[in-house]
Amino acid sequence: MKIHFCGAAETTTGSQHLLEVNGKRILLDCGMYQGHREDELRINRDFPYFDPKTVDFVILSHAHIDHSGNLPNLVKKGFRGSIFSTYATRDLCQIMLADAARIQESDCKFLNKMDARKGGSGKVAEVIYTEQDAEICMRRFINIGYEMPFPIAPGITLTFYDAGHILGAAQIVLDIDDAEDGQHKRLLFSGDVGRGNNELLRDPQAVPDVDIMLMECTYGGRTHEAPSRDDETFCSTISEAMKRGGNVYIPSFAVERTQQLLYLLNRAYREGRLPNYPVYVDSPMAVGATEIFRIHPECFNKEVYNFLFAERDPFGFEQLHMVRTISESQKLNNLREQAIIISASGMCEAGRILHHLKNGIGRDNNTVLFVGYCAQNTLGRRILNHAQEVRILGDVYPVRAKIASLDSFSGHADHSELIEYFKATGGKKSKVFLVHGEKECAAAMKKALAPLHDGEVHVAHLDTTVCC
Repeated sequence: MKIHFCGAAETTTGSQHLLEVNGKRILLDCGMYQGHREDELRINRDFPYFDPKTVDFVILSHAHIDHSGNLPNLVKKGFRGSIFSTYATRDLCQIMLADAARIQESDCKFLNKMDARKGGSGKVAEVIYTEQDAEICMRRFINIGYEMPFPIAPGITLTFYDAGHILGAAQIVLDIDDAEDGQHKRLLFSGDVGRGNNELLRDPQAVPDVDIMLMECTYGGRTHEAPSRDDETFCSTISEAMKRGGNVYIPSFAVERTQQLLYLLNRAYREGRLPNYPVYVDSPMAVGATEIFRIHPECFNKEVYNFLFAERDPFGFEQLHMVRTISESQKLNNLREQAIIISASGMCEAGRILHHLKNGIGRDNNTVLFVGYCAQNTLGRRILNHAQEVRILGDVYPVRAKIASLDSFSGHADHSELIEYFKATGGKKSKVFLVHGEKECAAAMKKALAPLHDGEVHVAHLDTTVCC
């Protein structure tokens, strides 16, 4: 058995790991790489480390674009096999891959327009795949529930275990009777591991009897500032913000983070811990994703599962307004009452949040509350770094609003939580390969894991192959 690391090795994007066993080539994840524009285009468009036509199956850990986002291009380039995922992951991919295609089309249109203005050809950018490519890709999905062993090839059985990261996120387990050496091996790919004690989701499951492990280390060497489910801090932050007399703008990822916020607000209103401020969700994708959440109770923790059947809707309440159209979004600029406005994107790089920030970031009675990670060189990071003024949609605006952030909403296990996850995983784990982490994070995790068991711990390197 061989494993070829084709992405998310010493970096956190473009998750792709190619397994060769029993004459089959199995791709674990097919994510989009994010980095310098030239590298993004080359890596995502061309699949430099393998030929899509030679891949037999794809097994998808979850729907985030850095894990699923290049599936339409894989199919476009000749992949004709099945894509295995959980039910919820498939449903989220239905909207997220189409949205990724629309964003590409919008970005390319803008770049070509700018190039033409400068006297260029106006053809400097092209989409990697279209919405139609995304739709065609969806026809290849086969869905499997958690803890339901499913034979995918002779001597290879797939089982999904809950990863507790986002709706439908799974740890991938392959039970393999290796025809080459006659040994039985159990391989675990962690996908992205959740923190546990999530507002909505179940805790990551402990997988038994693991021989070979591909483990993410996104937060290796780093610890979250706040525990998960820090309801008291969330409610006090909202209360303090509203006392300023303005609006609260929350840049939020459309999938998972927005639904966490809605559940917390619903509960806080029901329990009387917050006054009944109106809440507007202004993101078409978030509205669609929330509908998907409602139909997947199998992913919820016991509290939310019981709430679903007792109260019917964990994500709906009297004060909530789902904003779908552009005209409805524009009307929010003229609100006469204080409100909480939740809008994508979480890093403020695109989406309707930009228009709300244009309208509100210059007013000192407003608050901008960040509830997620903002990468370097994003508008969100510049705002968090106390910029005095920022450029939004081509114009410069002073930052007078109060800027706040909460760390408790992270969907990724931190260093100590990853160690606990590793300890809970059963088996001898004779070989561990660390993926989905920057170099320093992987090095920190390797140092921490080495004393915990007798097996080998390796940092995966891009475009390298290991034998197991």
